[in-house]
Amino acid sequence: MLMAATIVAAGFVTSAMAQDLTVGVSWSNFQEERWKTDEAAIKAALEEAGATYVSADAQSSSAKQLSDIEALIAQGVDALIVLAQDTQAVIPAVEMAADEEIPVIAYDRLIEDPRAYYLTFDNVEVGRMQARAVLEAAPSGNYVMIKGSPTDPNADFLRGGQQEVLQEAIDAGDITIVGEAYTDGWLPANAQRNMESILTANDNEVDAVVASNDGTAGGAVAALTSQGMAGIPVSGQDADHAALNRIALGTQTVSVWKDSRDLGRNAAEIAVELAGGTAPEDIADTVKFTTPGGVEMNAKFLEPVPVTQDNLSVVVDAGWISQEALCQGVSDGPAPCN
Repeated sequence: MLMAATIVAAGFVTSAMAQDLTVGVSWSNFQEERWKTDEAAIKAALEEAGATYVSADAQSSSAKQLSDIEALIAQGVDALIVLAQDTQAVIPAVEMAADEEIPVIAYDRLIEDPRAYYLTFDNVEVGRMQARAVLEAAPSGNYVMIKGSPTDPNADFLRGGQQEVLQEAIDAGDITIVGEAYTDGWLPANAQRNMESILTANDNEVDAVVASNDGTAGGAVAALTSQGMAGIPVSGQDADHAALNRIALGTQTVSVWKDSRDLGRNAAEIAVELAGGTAPEDIADTVKFTTPGGVEMNAKFLEPVPVTQDNLSVVVDAGWISQEALCQGVSDGPAPCN
C-alpha cells in the first residue's frame, strides 16, 4: 500500500501523489438511474485528482459483492467506496480491507462498523421532508407507507423521520396508516405489488402514499393509475428524471433531491484523502455518529432539498434535468413547464 509514502503535510493529497492511488468502488447494482450519476461524479473527481477508478457491480447479490470487494483488494486498491447491498453481509469485506489497511467509505448506506467512514445525506431529514410534503397536500385521510429494502438501514432512518412528522396527526385522529410494507431490493415492481395488495385490502380507500424513494413511488403510482387514482399525494426521493416528470404532471407530490453529484464528488475526495493518510476525524465536516446498533463512526452528512411543483425550476437551473425531459407530456403545468 502507498499510505505511508503518501502522507503529506496538513493531510492534503496533491495531484502528483494521487496519481499513484487507485480507488475501488463496489456498487450494489446499477438498476436505478441515480447510481450512474454518482459514478460519473466519482470518476470525474478522481480523474481531477489524478487517481485511478476501478469498480464492480454486485447485481443485487450480497454474495457477489463480497467476492467483488475481495477482487478489488487483490487488484491493490488504496481505498474502497462501498454501496452496500446488505449492510450486515458486507461487514466481512470491511474486515478484509481493514486487515490490509485499506480505508472504506460506506457510501450512502450505513455499514455498522467503526472502521468504515459513513458518507450520506441526512436520511432521517429526507423522511421528514417526504412526510411534510404529503401531509401538507393531504392533512387527513388514509395513509400508506411504502418503505425501502429491509436490508438497508436507510429504510428505517427514512421511516423514523416520516413518523416524527406524522405522529401528531395520527394522535389527533386526522390520519390513519392503513397499510405499510418493506420493498425487497427497493424494486419498483415489488412496490407496485405491495401497493396493489394494500389497495385491495382497503377497497381503494387510500388518500396518500409516503413512498421512500422514486423507484417505489413509481411502483405506487402505477398501482394507483390502474385503479383510476393517479394524482393522490405520493412522495419519493432521488430526483429521478421520471419522478420529476411525474411531479410536473401532478402524479407525484415531492421528490427529495439528494444531488448525487455532490455525494460522488465528496466520496472521491474523501477516498483520496484517507488513502493519502489523513485521519478520518480530520476530514472536513466530519461528525461523530452513533448507529442504531450503538457503534460510533466518523461520518459526513450532506443536505437534501425537497422538490415540489413550487420549486421545479431548481433542478433545471442546476443542470440536473433538461426542461424538455422535465416537461414531457405536460401541457399547462407549473413553472418551468407552463
